[in-house]
Amino acid sequence: MRMFPIRLPRQRSTLLALACIAGLAAACATPRTPPGRPAAALDASTFPAIDAAIGQAIAGRKLPGAVFHLERDGDAYEQAYGTLSYDDATPVRRDTVFDAASLTKVLATAPAVLMLAEEGKLDLDARLVDVFPECANGGKDAITIRHLLTHSSGLPSGLPARPAWHGDAAGHVLACTSAVTQAPGTLLRYSDINYVLLGQIVQRVSGMPLEAFVRTRLYEPLGMRDTGYLPLRRGVARAVIAPTQKGPQPGTASAHTDLTPGQVLQGIVHDPTARRMDGVAGSAGVFATAHDVARFARMVLRNGELDGVRVLSPRSVQLLTTAQSPPGLALRGMGMDIDSPYAVRPRGTLYPVGSFGHTGFTGCVLWIDPGSRSFYVLLSNRVYPDDASRMLELYTALGTLAARAAGIGAAVAE
Repeated sequence: MRMFPIRLPRQRSTLLALACIAGLAAACATPRTPPGRPAAALDASTFPAIDAAIGQAIAGRKLPGAVFHLERDGDAYEQAYGTLSYDDATPVRRDTVFDAASLTKVLATAPAVLMLAEEGKLDLDARLVDVFPECANGGKDAITIRHLLTHSSGLPSGLPARPAWHGDAAGHVLACTSAVTQAPGTLLRYSDINYVLLGQIVQRVSGMPLEAFVRTRLYEPLGMRDTGYLPLRRGVARAVIAPTQKGPQPGTASAHTDLTPGQVLQGIVHDPTARRMDGVAGSAGVFATAHDVARFARMVLRNGELDGVRVLSPRSVQLLTTAQSPPGLALRGMGMDIDSPYAVRPRGTLYPVGSFGHTGFTGCVLWIDPGSRSFYVLLSNRVYPDDASRMLELYTALGTLAARAAGIGAAVAE
């Protein structure tokens, strides 16, 4: 795989100048092209527009900083933008570690479940109560592992914050006593409870903590050296991790009721449920670099294998990435989103239905198109200093530009 730095047009725009002022050190670097580059698989004429879109979002305080990675057939474009926070002028680097939020569901939990199914330790059509008999209440008897993976269980969207609770065991009790509001298989509702339970299923069936399972079975074999749960405990320096939430001001309503005013989450998971579960949940908790997420995407495009190491079977990759939802529901794989309402923005206007990916609440996207063999990764901390910022328009712009760079726009035009 080839990485190369940003190319700039001969006439620098006013927007790029503003981006430089906003702290986009990488975007303001002197351009250079490595000697002897073969013909690019990516259309480099789109790169300035990508940089401008992210620069404009930073200048508009939609996010402090980000790393963007775009790749097709080994031809890659990766850049860092902005600063770690509005209070810290340290530039974001390409190896900055970000809280990946709900990308955890596809970077950790879903692959772990599929691995156990490959090994014959778990039946994807088994009922939840076959693994956890204590969940046999509230209409959950018919929920299967497949329902959980495809967000068609009928369970509520999340665990309650009140009354206060703490720990994996307490989270399990809350998940197991949650009642379905629709019959399993009849409604698509994105639910963290589904993946909290799936993470606990991995632990029950494998006999290993979830964080240890994905580290030893997925991240270490794939060379994803900067990815995992609990980064501070793993020895990742706090200074290289992008901060997320700041504690609320007194009298301000916030979901982050455990934070003191001015307290900053940096290396501690942003998601309140995962934080109550000590940083490890099937729904959130993984921290990663764009470089590592790109390795994961490459593995998926290569049907479960990367650099001679196989971590998933082709069948598991198919289940992860192609439509597995019950009939009549929006298309989701056993992990990846394909054509639910959440897919419209990151897919952009050019990637076809059949491409797939996921987003994370902190401002993260992974989107993969098997047809063009391209993908893009956006990691950011748009939730700093709070989660009021919205950047869905940026997702659409980047999805569209990524597809155009991969030749999809040109193919449409022809």
